[in-house]
Amino acid sequence: MTTIESLCAHVIFNEPMSKHTHFNIGGPADVMAFPETTDELINVWNFCKTQNMPITVLGDGKNVLVADEGICGVVVFTNKMNAIEILGEHIRAQSGTRLSTLADTVCNANLAGLAFASGIPGTVGGAIYMNAGAYKYEIKDFCVSVTLFSNNEIIVKTNAEMNFGYRQSLAQSAEMLILDATFKLYPGDSAQIREQMNDLNARRRKTQPLEFGSAGSFFKRPAGDFAGKLIEDSGLKGFRINDAQVSDKHAGFVVNRGNASAKDVIALMHHVQETVFVKYGVKLEPEVRILGF
Repeated sequence: MTTIESLCAHVIFNEPMSKHTHFNIGGPADVMAFPETTDELINVWNFCKTQNMPITVLGDGKNVLVADEGICGVVVFTNKMNAIEILGEHIRAQSGTRLSTLADTVCNANLAGLAFASGIPGTVGGAIYMNAGAYKYEIKDFCVSVTLFSNNEIIVKTNAEMNFGYRQSLAQSAEMLILDATFKLYPGDSAQIREQMNDLNARRRKTQPLEFGSAGSFFKRPAGDFAGKLIEDSGLKGFRINDAQVSDKHAGFVVNRGNASAKDVIALMHHVQETVFVKYGVKLEPEVRILGF
């Protein structure tokens, strides 16, 4: 009899998601699977589909808020799938590769372009899924192609075919797995790239509330403005509901000051949305993936 355990070497049952998300929030997942190979990932995916079991695929739980009741079905974390292949100025990285690791690897190889990603606490798969960005760059600016599993076959989509937009990609609107991505970089000096990375990460530490659990920027940037500015100008910087707080360092972040529940964060989100809409007529949309509700 086929089981999840027979398809994937590392499986955990009834595990709190709070232990596996950057928000440090979330009830248990029925099953967690940590595939180490593409075959394991595809086998778990196919098993869940044939058994009509809900499946949620995550990188390392960075950009998510999970309900206090948890998530039904199987949650797959890809962060053990982290191989990187350097092919001249092209780099292929598996979906679970942390962006910080990828940026460090290409820096050591004297390849420039991904310094902006060095401080983004996510994985390649998550970055492709969300078209992650920082400091005027997005992952689409350097992505050449993405390898996907869709309709029971492995396919390769070009940059144009991925339909990248602001915090969006084809992967959000289709039943597909991100397996790996290939990036085109350019020659650089390792010492200069390292200096740039250090500078950007110093700026990040100075301006972002990295000392608390969060899911990064909570809201998408509205057209022609910035969510953090609208929230701050609405007088909400530092506003809190229990241990969920609009960061007093950067109003674009919602942080967990220790014991916030998902319910607290959702209540805070609604308050921020309503306040900003009344004051400015702008409807803020969450950038964070909200799961289990």
